[in-house]
Amino acid sequence: MRPKKPLPPAVSQNIEVLEEYYRQEERSVGAAQRLLERSSAALGRPWFLGFILTVVLLWIIYNSLSPTLGWPQLDAPPFFALQGLVSLIALLVTTVVLIGQNRIAQRESRREQMELQVNILTEQKTTKLLHLIEELRRDLPMVRDRHDADAAELQRPTDAADILNALGSAQRPDPKSEAPR
Repeated sequence: MRPKKPLPPAVSQNIEVLEEYYRQEERSVGAAQRLLERSSAALGRPWFLGFILTVVLLWIIYNSLSPTLGWPQLDAPPFFALQGLVSLIALLVTTVVLIGQNRIAQRESRREQMELQVNILTEQKTTKLLHLIEELRRDLPMVRDRHDADAAELQRPTDAADILNALGSAQRPDPKSEAPR
């Protein structure tokens, strides 16, 4: 196993900022949300499926055999109480999962916004660097001056609104191309 190299300070600083961000996120989560997320994690395990199947099987066996054994029957076939109980559990499990998914979706949305902001800032910095390099190239006497159409195009700042408009129109179906129903 290779010895670990120390991370560059910038990388370590970024990791620390992210860890603090996630700690703040966790502190902002209420007790009810935490309980629902733990419940959702437990419900998503294979043992929960086994538990549900075992309970349903035992319910059916007990209620099917109880008249012949002289025990009180809780739910006669076709097991309406069992159907209601399973439906209630399905409703609760679905709700718990959806609540957890909403939080995950909000976190992903914030992450996408941050990535978009970083990408826009990176594009702006790159454009500025291209301007500075072109200016330096023009100012240095030993560098042959020439026109580079690609460099000139890349020096133009990208307008995020133009990109969003182009993406919006690309995703909208053309009403003329749709077949009548």
